[in-house]
Amino acid sequence: QGRILEKTGLCSQITFGRYVRQGRKLGLDPKLFIQDLQFNEVPVRVYQPKATSDGPRRGILFFHGGGWVFGSLDTYEKVCRYLSRESDSVVVSVQYRLAPEHKYPAAYEDCLNATQHFLQHLQHYGVDPARVTVCGDSAGGNLAAAVSQTLAGSSDLPRLRAQILIYPGLQALDFNLPSYQQNRGVPLLFRERAAFFALLYLNGDALHMQEVLEGSHIPPDMRLKYRKWVSPDNIPEEFKVRGVKPLRPTDFIAEVYETVKRFCEPSLCPLLAEDSVVHQLPESFILTCEYDVLRDDGLLYKKRLEDNGVRVTWYHLEDGFHGIINLFDYCGLSFPSGKRGLDRVVNFLKSL
Repeated sequence: QGRILEKTGLCSQITFGRYVRQGRKLGLDPKLFIQDLQFNEVPVRVYQPKATSDGPRRGILFFHGGGWVFGSLDTYEKVCRYLSRESDSVVVSVQYRLAPEHKYPAAYEDCLNATQHFLQHLQHYGVDPARVTVCGDSAGGNLAAAVSQTLAGSSDLPRLRAQILIYPGLQALDFNLPSYQQNRGVPLLFRERAAFFALLYLNGDALHMQEVLEGSHIPPDMRLKYRKWVSPDNIPEEFKVRGVKPLRPTDFIAEVYETVKRFCEPSLCPLLAEDSVVHQLPESFILTCEYDVLRDDGLLYKKRLEDNGVRVTWYHLEDGFHGIINLFDYCGLSFPSGKRGLDRVVNFLKSL
């Protein structure tokens, strides 16, 4: 399938997809100062409330979703303005480099570099060093989780106050978890697309997509090692009522593993981080949607965090689907549950 997509002009597909998603240019915001800057050579957009403040404000680093392939500062303009206004926080939206032109770890490194720069210059933006949070949706949730893990052990920078992960993608070992089976054909993220995006980010191409979907890309001993963290057994029973098939393991294909073995790196798949890292993580907010292939990634990470003594606020949108947050106010369409999810994020921020 990867080859077919290349033959039919994968590049033009992606270019078209980016064009469609670019978002309308919004006018000035009466309540916010908005400026485009560079943090460590990474383009960012900074949103600062105009109202005077009693003291330093909260800071939020926002990493947008879009499968590491799509998305931009403009696409998430409404969400970032909303977060900044409603939670009275300074928001830094990060324009990391996109795949397939820039493969892993480019996006992760950009988000990390921008975050480190912000943490070193908080006073310049009137931000309280004790209240900085990383936040992202989908691929952005993956990047927020990875940055949060990297900074967890760092002593020379202010410690992150929290991480907000909105339907994050956190692993590429198992594309047959219950949520992948139940929601394989639910828009806006099909099961095939999830594997396709992960491969584009990793390798810049989607070769071996079929083998990855079937699970032949991970050696049996590693499967066993990670089973304690990535397994349907760790998903609460109520999420299995829509049906789950136990699948026969497929035969391992060594040459496929050779091309994707970096899937086992936590900065690409944060669910695979060791306990010694996970237990140092800051307070967390995880949002999951019922009709989303990535639902179980969020549920599995929630369990890992809780097992390691990290405080987790979990919000599940029973009627939600992947990508709903960015549709809370989209070209006249409005999804009340997207707005509900976003307001939960705002309430969590206000509690910090």
